[in-house]
Amino acid sequence: MTCPDQVPRALQSVLHRMVHIDLVDVNQRMLETALTALEPIRGGGTVNVFTGEAHTFAPTAPGRAPSLITCCRSFRWMSRAQVLATADRVAAPHIVVAIMGDGILWTHEADWTAALRGLIQTYLGDHRRAGTRGTYADPGCSYEDDLAESAFRDVAEHRFPVARAWTPEEVLGYLRTTSFARPALFAGRHHEFEAESLRLLKDHARGGVLKENAVFTVLLARRPGNG
Repeated sequence: MTCPDQVPRALQSVLHRMVHIDLVDVNQRMLETALTALEPIRGGGTVNVFTGEAHTFAPTAPGRAPSLITCCRSFRWMSRAQVLATADRVAAPHIVVAIMGDGILWTHEADWTAALRGLIQTYLGDHRRAGTRGTYADPGCSYEDDLAESAFRDVAEHRFPVARAWTPEEVLGYLRTTSFARPALFAGRHHEFEAESLRLLKDHARGGVLKENAVFTVLLARRPGNG
């Protein structure tokens, strides 16, 4: 997942001013963290939070129709058609919808991620875990398919190679935040899992580092004729 402050913070370096930011998430604590992170950089802009599912969002005041809506990795968990319909209803005429992501370590193909995925499966079963009790179900259609069925059919794709270097300890910290390997799934065996994971990751690390070569994909979608 991506904390709601990360995209505004990244955009702050290229936009002279963000007049207003709406942060949307179902997790109140994550929104509080995002507010704290944005406070030093928001300047004269305002920031509001909305706790709830993205498709239930509505601007808090007249004149605040968003001109940019961003969805990162969490988009796959949303009611995607409803989110896009909400965006069409509440957004400014020249809205840009940016849907982005670079996958997750579960899907990344490398020797060390394959070994780690196999270890997780020995604890939790072959199927990728998701939600509170269930397993991940492939949505059956791509984000491009979702956009093609929405008001935002004018889509441009941008791909950016990303090289990351993880320490074994950083990978463990990441896993604790995921839907597929969070501590609550392990029924009292999480400490055992982390100890075994740390040994595995250290065995695969080169110079204490695990390499991930990913591609960050950004879909910029507009209503036809508003490019």
